[in-house]
Amino acid sequence: MIEITGITAGSPAEQAGIRAGDCLIAVNGTVIGDVLDYRYAIMDRVLTVSVMREGEEVTFTLKKREYDDPGLEFATALMDEKRTCGNHCIFCFIDQNPKGMRETIYFKDDDARLSFLQGSYITLTNLTDHDVDRIIKMHMAVNVSVQTTEPDLRNKMLGNKRAGESLKYLFRMGQAGVPMNCQIVLCPTWNDGDHLHKTLADLFSMVPAVQSIAVVPFGQTRYRQKLCPIPGFTQETARAAVEQIEAVQRWSLGAHGSRIVYASDELYLLAGLPLPEDEAYEDYPQYENGVGMLRYLMNEFYDALEDAEYDGDARFLTIATGTAAAPFLDKMTRDLEDKFPAVHCQVIPVLNDFYGHTVNVAGLLTGQDLLAQLKGRDLGCAVLLSETCLRHDDVFLDDMSRAELEQALGVPVIKTKVDGYVLLDTVLGFSDGME
Repeated sequence: MIEITGITAGSPAEQAGIRAGDCLIAVNGTVIGDVLDYRYAIMDRVLTVSVMREGEEVTFTLKKREYDDPGLEFATALMDEKRTCGNHCIFCFIDQNPKGMRETIYFKDDDARLSFLQGSYITLTNLTDHDVDRIIKMHMAVNVSVQTTEPDLRNKMLGNKRAGESLKYLFRMGQAGVPMNCQIVLCPTWNDGDHLHKTLADLFSMVPAVQSIAVVPFGQTRYRQKLCPIPGFTQETARAAVEQIEAVQRWSLGAHGSRIVYASDELYLLAGLPLPEDEAYEDYPQYENGVGMLRYLMNEFYDALEDAEYDGDARFLTIATGTAAAPFLDKMTRDLEDKFPAVHCQVIPVLNDFYGHTVNVAGLLTGQDLLAQLKGRDLGCAVLLSETCLRHDDVFLDDMSRAELEQALGVPVIKTKVDGYVLLDTVLGFSDGME
């Protein structure tokens, strides 16, 4: 039973007489164990809800629109505790954090329910037959972190003797037509080359259940010294991976009418290759995995710039970002200045001294690195940062707050959405970013 911690005012649950403090037993005969059971059971218009109240089972009938929430509130989104990761992946970024950071930095989740709720990628290693039965019954879309479809190699890469065996769940879901987006974290000499070819062949055998595949390079910080050695990407190894993926894309376009597999932006940058054009990303199915994010941002920015007008006063401000995105943002702002000479926006690439210079994305910048490299410079009227730098509570990875950085720099620090339209409006002073 799961305690109901609140009832939404005016909701069907309130009208039916369900109260906070009641303990949920079942909905329409389905015993509720967690959020997946609950979401599946509440889709109907008429619900029979059984609760435990003061030691007695009480049943309520409520009516609502199909798919609407009945208004029950619970202590956690999962209605249960998170399932932690039991793997020891050779490429795990969490293991490459320094000691002494906040506890949540070190938490590893591997929960299929978070895949459903938040789009997290799971390895399948802590699933049971019952879990997979439920996923198939609900036809629940799942994001799977695959790495390789070779059982022995997967055992080694994930540091879990169940990793290879759990591939049976991948193929079982594929055969049942469960929608899956897949991820391959590419590690040179481990799962690239012929291993990557084998993995892609196996995943393509499950199309259309496998809807998209992202190939992303493993991230390496300066704290890897005592971890499993993995060679860093060179321009040559990154280029070989991109060329291999693009060859599969060309075949897949003919066979399936879609590329299905995509290399991440970072892999193109490591290879020293230009980003593909917009059409190469189709509907951007792996955007959240860093596939096409830069291209999409540029498309939005230039669409907005084409229609933009500015007749305001002279304006000078700063964009601080990771070294990966800096050249693209610099090109975009130079084109902005060509159209509006009164506006000057300097782009400052911030080196990641905290994690090491191999980490080059804005989302892993810390407050201390931003402060050290921006302080004392003429920053203009404001500093713009990507929203990915900050948690929901406006705190950087090193626990410095945006307000603290703002006070130390002496200028407003504005976080902006990863959105080309919002970025342009913020630079021109028409928007306050995320404010």
